[in-house]
Amino acid sequence: MKFTDGFWLMREGVRACYATEIRDLRVDADQFTAYAAVKQVQQRGDTLNTPLITVDCFSPAEGIIGVRTTHHAGKVNHGPDFEFPGLDTVTAAARTRRDGALTELTSGPLTLRMDGDGPWGMTFLDARGCRLTGVDSKGTAFATTPDGAHHMIAQLALDVGENIYGLGERFTPYVKNGQTVDIWQADGGTSSDLAYKNIPFYLSSRGYGVFVNHPGKVSFEIGSESVGQVQFSVEDQSLEYYIVAGPTPKDILARYTALTGRPALPPAWSFGLWLTTSFCTSYDEETVASFVDGMAERDIPLSVFHFDCFWMREYQWSDFQWDPDVFPDPVGMLARLKERGLRISMWINPYIAQKSPLFAEGAEHGYLVRRPGGDIWQWDLWQPGMALVDFTNPAAREWYNAKLRVLLDQGVDCFKTDFGERVPTDVVWHDGSDPERMHNYYAQIYNRTVFELLEKERGHGEAVLFARSATAGGQQFPVHWGGDCFASFTAMAESLRGGLSLSLSGFGFWSHDIGGFEGTPDPAVFKRWLAFGLLSSHSRLHGNVSYRVPWAFGDGAVDVARKFTLLKHRLMPYLYGVAAEAHRTGIPMMRPMLLEFPDDPTTRMLDRQYMLGPDLLVAPVFTEDGQVEYYVPEGTWTHLLTGETVTGPAWRHETHGFDSLPLLVRPGAVLPWGADDQRPDGDWLDGLTLRAFGPAPATTDTVVTLVDLTGAAAAAFRVVRDSASGSTRVTAEGTDRPYRVIVEETGATGQGAGTVEVPAV
Repeated sequence: MKFTDGFWLMREGVRACYATEIRDLRVDADQFTAYAAVKQVQQRGDTLNTPLITVDCFSPAEGIIGVRTTHHAGKVNHGPDFEFPGLDTVTAAARTRRDGALTELTSGPLTLRMDGDGPWGMTFLDARGCRLTGVDSKGTAFATTPDGAHHMIAQLALDVGENIYGLGERFTPYVKNGQTVDIWQADGGTSSDLAYKNIPFYLSSRGYGVFVNHPGKVSFEIGSESVGQVQFSVEDQSLEYYIVAGPTPKDILARYTALTGRPALPPAWSFGLWLTTSFCTSYDEETVASFVDGMAERDIPLSVFHFDCFWMREYQWSDFQWDPDVFPDPVGMLARLKERGLRISMWINPYIAQKSPLFAEGAEHGYLVRRPGGDIWQWDLWQPGMALVDFTNPAAREWYNAKLRVLLDQGVDCFKTDFGERVPTDVVWHDGSDPERMHNYYAQIYNRTVFELLEKERGHGEAVLFARSATAGGQQFPVHWGGDCFASFTAMAESLRGGLSLSLSGFGFWSHDIGGFEGTPDPAVFKRWLAFGLLSSHSRLHGNVSYRVPWAFGDGAVDVARKFTLLKHRLMPYLYGVAAEAHRTGIPMMRPMLLEFPDDPTTRMLDRQYMLGPDLLVAPVFTEDGQVEYYVPEGTWTHLLTGETVTGPAWRHETHGFDSLPLLVRPGAVLPWGADDQRPDGDWLDGLTLRAFGPAPATTDTVVTLVDLTGAAAAAFRVVRDSASGSTRVTAEGTDRPYRVIVEETGATGQGAGTVEVPAV
């Protein structure tokens, strides 16, 4: 929200008070509180009839410093509040220091410094004592607007050349400088500034992150009101934010997700290809069987089949009952699908239509959200007379889960938890939550309710969602997909921007609708999107009014779907290791280039390519004719599909057929390569190949750890390469299974278990 009218004036009707000088300072061993006057105090009378802003400085965890600014402390907080599961495992270990007028709070590599003699301000320093950012003279304030609303405001300085990223899955430009961003859940598709996943966390190219600890609406002005500041404000009496230390982007994400929660590890089978009925198409069991048969006949391995909305009867979403006219034998149908090795996904949402039998049941027991007068909240958007499940009520959560448990007993494996953004604010929640704060937070309790049911019923490590909405902490319940995009190259690119922004907001896994959701893609769009989708963490064919079976787009699309599905399966020993890393550390699978190359300035603007794990560079093709422009960081990289090499740093201009795209292996990388290309959850040690890519500078010592289907280490291989002699030595630990080593730059191979000598050619 903007409060000023240029540099000197306020907008009409806005009254602002800025912290001006410290009037008192109370310092404890690990925190301090400053009391800031909002005007210069020249005499005792200046302390009358004027506010103070209370500024609490503390550390919730190592390397994180919190600042809480408060005007009136008497306002009751009805919740909800973000939960910090990481507080059980992290320690703050903060300490304060006073030296004359200077007061410092240090937590790990991060220090907050406040000078009591100068004008109001705070400085955040890194471990070397260099300034990361700071609060300047107008950086701590509150304001009232003409409607009587009270806003707390904070500003943090933007340095020259500093870029800001994140703030959730945003489809606007990847670098957020110059934008106004409201953290407010909305169902707006991928072609607007609205977002399904709004996260009040941003990451700076200067080596720090900022998390605003407020689950309601947070308004960000990223160099768009005061062009040298990131401003954020909330309509409240208090504002709390955390500075998260780096120095690298990976360090920032690791600290942030340690606090707000690390993502669960999705089951390996979920990384295979998903196929859906699509949304508004006509389908029944015969249609479903024809899709599954068609994939098998064309040798395209399929892992998950998804039933979208119309598995239920029209006007009755959600009642969790199969439409008997379309699916007369759902239990038998699911059994037949599972006999073919498929997992089953079902579409659900948290809305209950008035025609659904569950409406009366939920109303009778108080499971539906009500208006202040006691009426059930309803409207006709999406479903006629639609109500909303009140997940703040424990009994409502159990009631909802009881309906899903029936489906699990029928053979369903996972759920697409759609929607969760259209949450009203003119309501009363069972637990008394503040409606404004609950609007964004609803997605968290909705997805957590379903995810925890899956963990309970299917076992730890077997739970996976396909979720659309999320707030901070939602990364704990993967997987999330990018929502409703058009079937165009433009939408394909905006989807990638959204995924990159989400990954820099703490989310480890992300997917999107291959081919686009709205409309029907032309074959060129579909084939290009196939390659992109099958080189994402999760891969789903889904549309709105038309099917997404590959043969609907020609034999060429079938070939592309087959090639990249088989490729993804061969990459699973590598990909699942990256997934396990995301689970352990919070570092995402799909990584913006700056995450792996933070010291390369060129990578800071790149939004049409990414790293898939640490060693694979992916540059999707967004043109029909195959022309693609992408950036190669320093070193000699190898095209995984062709074996050709390219040397960076350099921009590349290439032309690729539909069965290709820039897919480069990092110099010196060793990729574990699976023998089974038919499924994503096979025995990766059976027929394993280690592909050692060059060139290896001098002598390299690389440890490749292979994980099992639980994400635990199953075997480790130490690959020592000596470029001078051209030799490669491999030592295996934890397995005596045979494996193969291929040195890509020489073509030499070795076979065996334990130590393998690979001669140079």
